[in-house]
Amino acid sequence: MKLILAVVQDQDSNRLSNALVDHNFRATKMASTGGFLKSGNTTFIIGTEDIRVEKALEVIRVNCKSRDQLVAPVSPMGGNADSYVPYPVEVEVGGATVFVLPVEQFHQF
Repeated sequence: MKLILAVVQDQDSNRLSNALVDHNFRATKMASTGGFLKSGNTTFIIGTEDIRVEKALEVIRVNCKSRDQLVAPVSPMGGNADSYVPYPVEVEVGGATVFVLPVEQFHQF
C-alpha cells in the first residue's frame, strides 16, 4: 500500500477531486498555503494499493497543469531594497508536487 500526498494549486483542486472520484480513488482534501508565492494550495491525501499508484499519478498529471501567471512581488519590509522588483513578474504556477510514501500499516476503525 502507498500514501500519495499531492499538493496542487487551488484552481486545479475541484477538477482533480472530481477526477479522483470518477476513477474510484478516495482522498482527503486539505487547504494549504505555498511558501514561495504565499498563495492557496490544496493538499490531497490518497491511500491506494501499489498496483493503482501509476493510475493515480496519471489522474493527477492530467488534471493539474502548470500555467504562467503575473505575480506582484511583496515589498521588502526592512529587507534589501536593491533587489526589490517593483513591477509584476511572470512565474510558472500550477502543476502538482507529489510524494509517494510506503505504508507499513493501515487500519480502518
